[in-house]
Amino acid sequence: MADNQNNQAQPQFALQRIYVKDLSFESPKAPDVFTKEWKPQVNLDLNTQNKQLEDNVYEVVLTLTVTVTSDEETAFVVEIQQAGVFLIRGLEDESLHQTLGAFCPNILFPYAREAVDNLVLRGSFPPIMLAPVNFDALYMQALEQRKAEAQQSTETIQ
Repeated sequence: MADNQNNQAQPQFALQRIYVKDLSFESPKAPDVFTKEWKPQVNLDLNTQNKQLEDNVYEVVLTLTVTVTSDEETAFVVEIQQAGVFLIRGLEDESLHQTLGAFCPNILFPYAREAVDNLVLRGSFPPIMLAPVNFDALYMQALEQRKAEAQQSTETIQ
């Protein structure tokens, strides 16, 4: 019995499923874009969302929007929502939020990056190797920003 209680007290983390929730590729200037000199400028926007599906089961969605311009014209736009379902049990609130906001997106990012490269190649463009993203740093930055905004709103009320 004591062994069973120890197992329940131990934090658990398990990846249940990884999937593409939404995916799109647009090349508004094709085929003209292929006749011009290729000077790509890459802009990456990313966002994460999560929701609880049931007890201890969460969906995390990483959204990447990659916009590539050449000579100030949009060559292509790729958007992907890479999602995963995770079993997470036995974490305190702060650790749970960090796991959902940083650890899970770190797992999902390589899958999203591969899908983006695949679509770009299918669009007849050179591959873009998205650099790794430090989701831990982004999470901490967002946390600090929320704290600063909360502090500022309390100072405004007083």
